[in-house]
Amino acid sequence: MAEQAQFEELARQLSAVGAVKRDLGRILPHDCPAGSAAVLTLLGGHGDMRISRLAELLAVDMSVTSRHVAHVAERGWIERSPDPADKRSRILRLTPAGRATLVELSRRTAELLAERLSDWTDEEVAQLIRLMTRLRASFGDCRSAHPRPTALAPVLDTTTRTPA
Repeated sequence: MAEQAQFEELARQLSAVGAVKRDLGRILPHDCPAGSAAVLTLLGGHGDMRISRLAELLAVDMSVTSRHVAHVAERGWIERSPDPADKRSRILRLTPAGRATLVELSRRTAELLAERLSDWTDEEVAQLIRLMTRLRASFGDCRSAHPRPTALAPVLDTTTRTPA
């Protein structure tokens, strides 16, 4: 098992990931802030869903989720239709324009990563993917859990709780 000093350094490095996320946020189109990009990404990855499920995946409250949903709906990127199982609820679904926007977001992200990691080998990129996947698995689905405060809480960057 790793030593305490290694875990402390890992905490510092994870905190610095916030700077990477902010850099990725700078490439978003002006009409697609990070919250909107997260909505599109989650709908693209998970498919149609209720707003309550989206709020759970975003790990934010319903009022914040509702604002994000309104923003993407105003741009025609999603549609809200009645849930056949519960007419009081709405199902969120990407529109063709939303899928096109998601493709553009993915292209921009991949281009920036390719640029910034141009001096990395394919194996190094693959190793990073494997390790990050393993790290996420070690934490489980932390998006739906309510994190307990810890001594490390001030060290960690809370912006990393939102999907990219």
